[in-house]
Parts: sequence; C-alpha cells; structure tokens
Amino acid sequence: MTQLDVRPRVGDTVSGVAEGDVRGKGLGKGSVGLVGSAVIGISTVAPVYCLTSTLGSTAGEVGVQMPAVFLAGFLPMLLVAFAYRELNKAMPDCGTSFTWTVKAFGPRIGWMCGWGLVIATIIVLSNLAGVATSYFWLLAGEITNNPSISALDDDKLVHIATCLTLIATATAISYRGMTATKGIQYALVGLQLAVLAIFVAMAFQKASAGSFDTGLDFSWQWMNPFAVESMAAFTAGLSLSIFMYWGWDACLATNEETTGSAKTPGRASLIAMIVLVGSYLATGIAAQMAVGSGTSGLGLGNPETSDNVFAALAGPVMGPMLGILLFVAVLASATASLQTTFIPVARTVLAMSTYEALPASYARVHPRFKTPGRATVMAGVATGAFYTVMTLVSENVLTDTIFALGLMICFYYSLTAFACAWYFRGELRNSARDLFFKGVFPVLGGLLLATVFLKTLVDMWNPSYGSGSTVLGVGSVFIIGVGLLALGLVVMFVTERRSPAFFRGQVLTKSTPALVVED
Repeated sequence: MTQLDVRPRVGDTVSGVAEGDVRGKGLGKGSVGLVGSAVIGISTVAPVYCLTSTLGSTAGEVGVQMPAVFLAGFLPMLLVAFAYRELNKAMPDCGTSFTWTVKAFGPRIGWMCGWGLVIATIIVLSNLAGVATSYFWLLAGEITNNPSISALDDDKLVHIATCLTLIATATAISYRGMTATKGIQYALVGLQLAVLAIFVAMAFQKASAGSFDTGLDFSWQWMNPFAVESMAAFTAGLSLSIFMYWGWDACLATNEETTGSAKTPGRASLIAMIVLVGSYLATGIAAQMAVGSGTSGLGLGNPETSDNVFAALAGPVMGPMLGILLFVAVLASATASLQTTFIPVARTVLAMSTYEALPASYARVHPRFKTPGRATVMAGVATGAFYTVMTLVSENVLTDTIFALGLMICFYYSLTAFACAWYFRGELRNSARDLFFKGVFPVLGGLLLATVFLKTLVDMWNPSYGSGSTVLGVGSVFIIGVGLLALGLVVMFVTERRSPAFFRGQVLTKSTPALVVED
C-alpha cells in the first residue's frame, strides 16, 4: 500500500491553523479518549508480565520490604509524570521526550534522548515477544496436558519462529491504526486485571487459612524502605521497581491522536500510574502473606522460581483449573504490551523524521490507517532481528541486554524531567503550582532517576551483575549498556552529516511554534 508523506515544515499552514504554526503529521486525530489512553498506558507496562518476572527478583533483593520498594519506585515515576503532563500541555507532540528535550537543551541532547527511548523500546519488545512465546507453548502444554508440547519452547528454531510470528502479528495490528489497537487492548487489559484480582483474592484466602508453611502475617514494617539491609540491595530492588512502571508514557505518545490532546494524555498517565501501583501493592502483599519471601519452597525469593513467579504459584494458589487462567493472563499481558509498545517507538521515529533528525522516509503516514506505517514496520523488523541474533549468539547476552534496559529508562526519563524544569524556568515564579509542578517535582524525579542511573552504571562494572558474563574483566551488562549509548552517538554523528539543518538548530528550537492538533 502507498503511504502519504506528510512531513511538515516550520511555517506550513492548513485550514483552521494560524500562520506560523506547525501542521499535524497526518495521524488520526480524535481516535482515543481518556479511558482508551489510560488502557494503552497500562497495557504497555504489562502489569501481569512485570509481576511474574520481577516479583520474585525484588523479594530476593529486599526481602519483606518488597512492597516498600514498589512504593519507592512509584515516587520518581509519579514526579516524572508531572513533568510529562506539563510539557504535553505546552507542546502536544508525538515525539514527546525527543521533541521536548530538543526544545529545552538543543538538538544533540534531544537526539540522544530520543535514541534512549527507541533502544529501550526495541529491547523491551524483543523480551516481550520472547515471554509471550514461552507462555504460548506453556499454555498449550497445560491445556493438552502434554509436556512434549510445552517442551517445544526449548527448541531454539521453533521458539524463534513463533516469536517472529508474534512480532509480525503485533506489527500488523499497530500498522492498522489506533482504532484496531484500542479495541483489542480493552479486552486484553480487562482480562489480565480481572485474573490478577482473582489471584490476589485467593492468595489472601490461602494466607488467612495458613495453607503454606512459609506464609507470613502482615506487618506495616513491610512498607518501610529504610529497613532494607543495605544500600546495594535497595538500589537493585529500586531498579527492578522502576522497570515495573516503565511504559506509562505511551499515553503521551498518542497525544496527537487523543481527544483533548493538551490535557487528556497527562490525566490518562496519572490514572495508569494509580492502577499500576495499586495492582503491584495488592499482589505483592497478598503473595507475601500467602507464601512468604524466603528462598526455599514457594517463597518468592527462591532463585529457582523467582524469574517466573506465577508459573510456580498458579497451581498452589488458584488450583489446577483456575491456575490456567493465570497462564492466559501472562500471555495476554505480554501480547498486549507487545502490540502497544510499538506506539511510542514508531511515533518517536515519526517525529524525529518530521523534524529532519532521521531520514525523510520515516515521516510517511498511511493515508487510510493514519499511522506511521514505515516507522512501525521498521520497529518490527528491528525487534525481530535483534531477538533472533541475540538468541542465536547467547542467551546470556540476551539476559544482560535486558538488565541494561534500566540504564536506558533512567537516561531518557531523567533528561525529560530536567527538560521540563529548564523549559519552564521563566514561569516558576508565576505561582506555587508552577513552582512545584513545573520545577520542584520534575527536578526531584530527575535527580532520583539520575542517581539510580549512576549507581547502576557503577554496579554494572562488576561481572556478577546480570548473567555473570565478562568482557576483559568488565561485566557484560556494562559493556552492552554503555555500548548502546555509544552507538547512539555514532549514529547521531552520521545523521548530522546527512541532515545538518536539524543539528544547527534551524528546524526545531524553543521558539518553534507548538504543534496545533484540532480536537
């Protein structure tokens, strides 16, 4: 199908838009409302997937203080969410972090911020596809009661083929537009939250009945982050917690397609954050009361099951029949997030191309579906290629790449938070509201995430971080994390030679008129 090149230029005008404004990029306006936007944010985070993959790891790091660490991870994300909301009010642009940091700090810092978002998303997409594949074969084996079917996931070629099929399907759905995406997401998000609620209720019931020897009585001390044994353990747990909230900003990436584009995405992001923290706290407390956080048996910290807690707890907590629902929920969670995670990366690439920071071909929007078709396909191809290569090279390399993800998340979130305070620095004295929501809160959120970034950078140097693999005595996670950021610098310098206008500050500056989106 042909695609429409709607690459705007500063000063272009359209009917109903004042002269000097930048016209829209051709995305489908008014496709998403408040609820739909919040659902997309929740779906991108994938709460059930995040819980099954990090609940045990977090308990292994901080013990019974796991609920406190969930709250601690929520705080910087909430503060950064305020920054996103204020920036979106002033500049509702689908480039979000990229566009905003360019306007605040200039083209090079903004380009690297966009790179951090794109690379983080590609890593997450590949991991989501891998998890969805594993649960697909696990669920097939459970339904047929045939272990040999479940074992197909261990066949590398079968696993890769299934994974690539899922990626292609998610890419096709995202390609067809927000309306198709939104309808599927209502069902998938509703399913996973309903099953999660059933799990929480049954875990509380098991805890009250004392069904497991490792269960614990609730204590308010669980909510005290200062009770964590060491700063290293707290930082490790916090890094995992931050990962569990990552993705809520997909609400903002759809701002040009949302009704009430200046306010609705910000409100949706806050709703998504509240749903997420409530789900995490309820599940964490219920599971800890039922089976404890120890390192043996069903304890959440058991290293043999900590990387996939729900696979271990589904049967004991929910029984053999309802336990299958939990497998379905994890598959639905990973599949839903796989689909919606294409939204921010495709729209960031669209914006970067629109403002001449990437080749012009990625600014093409499909005339019928009103989506950044080429950027979406590019994200799908990059994800499939990345996962295939990493899986064939070494599973340790793939694992370490996922560990490096936290570095990327803290990198672009903190830059965006600082960009908010700097962009609005002239307005901070206007009112107490402006001071706190445009200045104090974003700076605090940025500082917290920057601290985690630096501490993680130091920890990554140690070969014991991640899979334990090393390169010349340096931890593989450090090599991968820093290497991906360094690769971004190389790509940026190559792009600068081909598109000098953007990097000279001639295309997108603070004085560039805000994008006008008709609601």
